[in-house]
Amino acid sequence: MATAQRPGSQPPNPPPPAIRAPIAMTMGEPSGIGVEIALKAWSRRVIYDLPPFYLIADPNLVREEAVVLGKARASTRGAAFKVIEIAAPAESIDHFEHGLPVLCQPLAAKPVPGVLDKANAAAVLGAIEAAVHHVRTGQAAAIVTNPIQKSVLHETGFEHPGHTEYLAALCGDGHLPVMLLSCPGLKTVPVTIHLALEDAIAALTTEMIVERALITAKALDQDFGFRPPRLAIAGLNPHAGEAGNMGREETEIIQPAIDQLRARGISVVGPMAPDSMFHEAARKTYDVAICMYHDQALIPVKTLGFENGINVTLGLPIIRTSPDHGTALDIAGKGQANSLSLISAVAYAGRIARYRARAPQDPI
Repeated sequence: MATAQRPGSQPPNPPPPAIRAPIAMTMGEPSGIGVEIALKAWSRRVIYDLPPFYLIADPNLVREEAVVLGKARASTRGAAFKVIEIAAPAESIDHFEHGLPVLCQPLAAKPVPGVLDKANAAAVLGAIEAAVHHVRTGQAAAIVTNPIQKSVLHETGFEHPGHTEYLAALCGDGHLPVMLLSCPGLKTVPVTIHLALEDAIAALTTEMIVERALITAKALDQDFGFRPPRLAIAGLNPHAGEAGNMGREETEIIQPAIDQLRARGISVVGPMAPDSMFHEAARKTYDVAICMYHDQALIPVKTLGFENGINVTLGLPIIRTSPDHGTALDIAGKGQANSLSLISAVAYAGRIARYRARAPQDPI
């Protein structure tokens, strides 16, 4: 398969010009920074050319946050934050330029910034469920999720390991969610995710690498415009195992996966030494790095783009992106939250939706 000449993480094929439906955004943990950064993202919609989106949240909470942010903005002569309550997703298209469209998801208790309250857990999950329903029924083009606080959800019986697994469950059986982290100049995919390092090494298999790499390659082609997608497979051990002299995983697990991927026509290199595959020149030779464990994938992304890194969930029938940070309870309610990661997540969701909206006869 031929290798296209382009800088790392820059797709050669532009997406179609527009999406056909708005993007659904969930409120996340109401005592966190989700509503604040949603309002800030809306206020910067023109600067970043964001597609229309609406927030599924309690309108009273959003209005209160808009007042607080508006006072701070007024002191610097900035534009006011406006909130428009809507009854259906389609209404957000007409209202988006005039205010942040908010679709009502009432809270059981008034949130206190930085203070968790399990009384609102059902509303947090309800916003996610509504967003999935909107996409599955064509009312929304994609989902952007604000961070949730899993600990408080688990107190109410939430049984899923995390946000992504819950989305996969809502989409039905047969879907393997794959986490892709992205910042300007780099995309990474961890094969194993939230496992202790010794458990991640024990869990790693050739089949896992192949399965996740194939899902990633398909998404890069269909959703991002990389043709052909170029994958770099990281080694696990220092110096990629030094031909078996510093660990056997490269020769016994990773190389067989690479051989299978090449047999299926995937453009792939590796195993690459993890300590030398993330510098600028190396990143230009591939579109995504398939990494063996959580920190191997997240450290380079957060180093290069801590403020604007995002998480994209691959392998689902819906489009889902999210900011690559948590609920930030320590700064909630203080107007200090940085919205760049959420802005990037909205822009990415719109871009992917535009690729997916291609006519069937348009080759991918």
